[in-house]
Amino acid sequence: MPSYRTPLRYPGGKQRLAPFLVEVLAENRAVDWNYVEPYAGGAGAAMELLLNNRVGHVYLNDSSFPIYAFWKALRDNPEHFCRRISRASLNLVTWKKHREVLRSPHEHTIEDVGFSTFYLNRCNHSGVLTAGVIGGLKQDGPWRIDARFPRNQLIQRVEAIAQYRDRITLSNIDAETFLGNKVSRLSKNTLIYCDPPYFARAKRLYLNIYEPADHQRLAHFMQTQVSQNWLVSYDNHPTILRAYSKRRTFCYSLQYSAMKVYAGREVFVFSDRLKIPTTSILPYLKRPLASIHRSA
Repeated sequence: MPSYRTPLRYPGGKQRLAPFLVEVLAENRAVDWNYVEPYAGGAGAAMELLLNNRVGHVYLNDSSFPIYAFWKALRDNPEHFCRRISRASLNLVTWKKHREVLRSPHEHTIEDVGFSTFYLNRCNHSGVLTAGVIGGLKQDGPWRIDARFPRNQLIQRVEAIAQYRDRITLSNIDAETFLGNKVSRLSKNTLIYCDPPYFARAKRLYLNIYEPADHQRLAHFMQTQVSQNWLVSYDNHPTILRAYSKRRTFCYSLQYSAMKVYAGREVFVFSDRLKIPTTSILPYLKRPLASIHRSA
């Protein structure tokens, strides 16, 4: 069983990719680099890298206000957040109250929105904020509302992250604005891991989704406007492969759960200057002819 760092359950959570990201950082001789996630979500990989001191500073952005509110509430007042975890009532009355908070988030404090986000993430099917409660409204399923709410473990995760809070910077803006206005000011010693909403099945997984034109625009932006080292991960879809046809790509399998468990085929795309670990994926790396010289 993996030792999870993030308190959030997230569809397609990427903490399991952290060992590969460690290899990428090592291959590029990265010491105290900045690490950036424009689509932070559960930030599983970010927390794994930070808590193991593989990166110097983490920049997390999410355009979803509830997700941003969660990270801000945790970072700014972890002691209060832990007290709320220890005292949280796990019943349908409380669940409905937290659901109402997220239905009108701007009428509540950021601390309340952040905790309600956390509560629903832990108590809903697959961690999806808009999904139903585990066990159903009659609580007659094989699992109940408290099935994914191990208080002590969750408190330990919050406390561990809190020790590194001075090395976490948060933003709640559009990903491209974040990359263009904030990340562009960072040094070249920066690794950007861009994990946008999936091209397919996005409506079932995310509060904020992308249309095909949004994915195309992001692909153009990443390849023409971002000067630091980056990698992008997606579900393996022909449209995405065409959008990044001049970049190096690597397909891999990932098991994840979102209402049901199935094996996904995903793809990594790499910026030209980023060095790739030669011992792990180089034999499987797809190198388009148009980028061989730039990628070498």
